[in-house]
Amino acid sequence: MNYEFKKISEEHRKPIIDIFNFFIEKGFAAYPEDKVPYEFFDMMLKMTQGYPAIVVVNGDSQDQIIGFAFMRAYHPMKAFKRAAEVSYFLLPEFTRQGIGKTIMEFLVQEAKKINADTLLADISSLNEESIRFHEKMGFSHCGCFRRVGKKFGKDFDVVWMQKLLRQERNYETMV
Repeated sequence: MNYEFKKISEEHRKPIIDIFNFFIEKGFAAYPEDKVPYEFFDMMLKMTQGYPAIVVVNGDSQDQIIGFAFMRAYHPMKAFKRAAEVSYFLLPEFTRQGIGKTIMEFLVQEAKKINADTLLADISSLNEESIRFHEKMGFSHCGCFRRVGKKFGKDFDVVWMQKLLRQERNYETMV
């Protein structure tokens, strides 16, 4: 499939929120239980400030946004600047075509540019497809908050996964 990445801008407000709301209504990839208003886009822009944020555009239909991805600070304190949290959403009809892998490769390269050497992802335990995808992309399980979420009447855990972009020699001896 032909697609391209573009930097997120104001013109992407509606398609990004529409995609996010799709995942809110259809499963456990997005945590809210109720659809979010278009103003939610402003919060997304604010939390991704200084980090890469892209839309995925269908190359066959230039006006169709099929997904989006971004990084954000894991924690606001300077001591944690090396860690970035990743989020991405790709419409189901465009999965299993290598696009998710290309998004992840892009995020890894962008993380290196901003001197982040650790990528983190928090995933609903009920989103098994995302957990498997992250494992295939080199993420490892690093923690779990048990029964902290509830959506559609179902309890779920939040699984934390981590991808170290650079191994330090003394790290292994510290663990």
